Amino acid sequence: MKKILALGLVVLVAACGGPPKPPRNLDDACAIVRERPQYYSAMRRTQARWGVPVAVQMATIHQESKFDGNAKTPNRFALGIIPIGRQSSAYGYSQALDATWDEYRKDTRSFGAKRNRISDATDFMGWYMDGTTKQLGISKSDARDQYLAYHEGRGGYARGTHRSKTWLLAVANRVAARAQMYEIQLESCRR
Repeated sequence: MKKILALGLVVLVAACGGPPKPPRNLDDACAIVRERPQYYSAMRRTQARWGVPVAVQMATIHQESKFDGNAKTPNRFALGIIPIGRQSSAYGYSQALDATWDEYRKDTRSFGAKRNRISDATDFMGWYMDGTTKQLGISKSDARDQYLAYHEGRGGYARGTHRSKTWLLAVANRVAARAQMYEIQLESCRR
């Protein structure tokens, strides 16, 4: 009986932990704000600290993880069946890589930051995009080029690695369109 109670307690605690499931309607910024006000609060703090507009953050998170705090890259397989690890170390809302996440935590002295915590993920994005503006001169409100630099890394963007990737340019255009859509929606739900 004690074992069953202990197992039940472990299952209950495990079910309560971790980030929440993604919002239901990812095409409506107002619905996201209503369903997850803590997301909006985190993004507003990031905008105040780093100057990256909420809509740019939302569009980037949508593209990177669809607002799934546990998002990971797909597994790779040898011979089509033997798992050999993930495509990269990208994880969480922002899909930050291990090395970049470690650089962020060291630079901001946010040693307890977690990639599956929305406030940390948005702060990371603000920090990264602020650095992109300083290093490459890309406006913080330019969702397209900020996304390209975010995806390729600042060095890759500076070398122009994105220019030959038509699929990535199409994705960046969709991020920009979504940021514009979210901005218009956010204006309407503020009224």
